[in-house]
Order: sequence, then C-alpha cells, then structure tokens
Amino acid sequence: MNWILLILGGLFEIGFTSSLGKAKETTGTEMYLWYGGFVLCLFASMGLLIKATQTLPLGTAYAVWTGIGAVGTVLIGIFVFKEPANFWRIFFIFTLISSIVGLKFVSN
Repeated sequence: MNWILLILGGLFEIGFTSSLGKAKETTGTEMYLWYGGFVLCLFASMGLLIKATQTLPLGTAYAVWTGIGAVGTVLIGIFVFKEPANFWRIFFIFTLISSIVGLKFVSN
C-alpha cells in the first residue's frame, strides 16, 4: 500500500512542477489558478511522501519519489511544453528509470 502512496506522491510532484510551467505561460487570474494548483499538488505530494516513509526505507522512497517526478516532468516538458527530445535526454531518462526499478527490487 505504501508503494502506491509513494507513486501517487510522485505523480503529484509532476503536477506541481507542471503547474509552475503553465503558470509561467499565463497571466492574470489563470496564472494564480495554476499557482493554486502548484500549492495543492505540493502539499499532496509531500503528505504522501511522509506517509510512505513511515514504513519504506527513507533513501529508497525519496529516490523513487524524485525519480518519478523527474521522469514525469521531463516527459511533460517534451509532450506539453515542446522541449527537445534528443537521443541523450531519452537515454538518461531510461537510465534513471532503470535505477528506480533497481532500487525498488533491492528494497525490503
């Protein structure tokens, strides 16, 4: 169950970073709504991380949480914000994913 909470926390991390990107692109009320989404996602992400680390190893949980956020944010950047998707970016995304999966397998 705590792995599910950790994954959800990672998804909310993607939400708060994506909200920052969208807020940067907008003005007025819409910008403040995106900043509100940032705050909500931030609290949800941190809360889920705190809950998950009550039973999961802290180092592994943090690495998985940040890894999900990093990979997801890069993918959102590529697909939503039209950032470049060159060979080396994709290569290192797969390297990061492999590391996250490896940490999960060697954790208790």
